[in-house]
Amino acid sequence: MANNDFERLIYLSILVAVILGSVLMTRKGDFGNLARQSGVWLLIFIAVVAAVVGWQDIRQAGPLSLVQSEGGGQIIISKHRDGHFHLKLSINGKPIEFLVDTGASEIVLNQKDAQTLGFDAETLDYWAYANTANGKVRLAPVRLGSIVLGDYKDKNVKATVNEGSMRTSLLGMSYLNKFSAIEIKQSQMILTR
Repeated sequence: MANNDFERLIYLSILVAVILGSVLMTRKGDFGNLARQSGVWLLIFIAVVAAVVGWQDIRQAGPLSLVQSEGGGQIIISKHRDGHFHLKLSINGKPIEFLVDTGASEIVLNQKDAQTLGFDAETLDYWAYANTANGKVRLAPVRLGSIVLGDYKDKNVKATVNEGSMRTSLLGMSYLNKFSAIEIKQSQMILTR
């Protein structure tokens, strides 16, 4: 939930408390019936807030990636609702979700994806470094047996595992350079081989 949503939730909670307090003050008798009705309205309010927040999360998620292969060696990726390009590639036969990042030099796996691919975070050698917007991070170089995107399969591809926390693995230029052209037109990225 975003900060604005949390602030709205607090505001609405205070508003409900004020309304509930005013109703309690006007009904000095019949507290049992009032408590039941207040409880029902409170549950309805919580259910509506949960439904709104859940719907916003579902709406923002959208499909992970819409990849189309076309004749002429092109892969077309549709922009995700978050404004970025996302791909799900098959790495060593396992589906891994990536954020396409033309600002990243190489493929960078987060800890979760590295573990999915069989790399043990405890035994990796984090000797490489990268300068990021969040400062310097340590990386462990690894090799990926195969990467499959559409009709294209690449073998023995260099990648790194980020020692720190990362939400999504990054598909950087070391992989994107395998394509002869990268175009961005409106809401599509076109990779040509």
